[in-house]
Amino acid sequence: MATEGSSSVHRAAAILQVLGSAEVAERGSLGVVEIARRVGREKTQVSRALRVLEDTGLVERDPDTLGYRLGWRMFTMAVNVGQQRLLAEAPAVLRRLVTAVHERVHLSVLDDDSVLTVLSESPMRAVQTAGWVGRATPLHTTSAGRALLFDHADDDVRRLFADIPFAPAGPRAPKDVDDLLTRLQEARHLGYALADEEFEEGLVGAAAPIRDFRGRVCAALNVSAPKFRLERQLDTVGRVVHAAAARVSRAMAGLSPEPPSPLPARTDRRR
Repeated sequence: MATEGSSSVHRAAAILQVLGSAEVAERGSLGVVEIARRVGREKTQVSRALRVLEDTGLVERDPDTLGYRLGWRMFTMAVNVGQQRLLAEAPAVLRRLVTAVHERVHLSVLDDDSVLTVLSESPMRAVQTAGWVGRATPLHTTSAGRALLFDHADDDVRRLFADIPFAPAGPRAPKDVDDLLTRLQEARHLGYALADEEFEEGLVGAAAPIRDFRGRVCAALNVSAPKFRLERQLDTVGRVVHAAAARVSRAMAGLSPEPPSPLPARTDRRR
């Protein structure tokens, strides 16, 4: 009985793997005969397995082609797994990043039109930026906000900020959406976003996007610190944050992490 149950699980897993391929996603669905051929099982066995998977919402049948594709419940589960994996993989990377840059590090996500910080790690320093876990900050005046907008088309950014006032913030905050788009374009080119006294006077930050298994931005990793301490090496820290975010992205995609890059030599160049 255990052997039969194990065989059923393996058969169901093989079917889901076939339906989850890029080729089937492009085609839209796949017939029972073709699924059976690809998993190397009898058609009747595959039909029974598909009925069970359909009952649970993991696959669905196209009413026109009568072929099968992954169901919405499968995608919902994938999103939830992605969130869990993010929270599982990120803390260790945050701690390594704190060790490298000796400043406070945050993990943030997009929350409507704001940035929500969900994790934070800090070094033992006398002067630190405020803790923001659980609090929302503006998208347009933070490096994390800019990183979270990497995949947004310019028109989408304009729509997002259509009813959001560019209220006074730091002395170098974007003045309007065109100013923001110019800075966003520069950040995309670099692969990371830099903010210099945009959120508040005397505060700088660097952030890079984290991507999920679909390659979509799902979070941002950022470093923030007093300007007097980080200004001269902000570009360098941006590259380090970019490498750390890429490490989390690889884990989110189920890939082995690349060896951590050494902290680049510090520079005295001012932005």
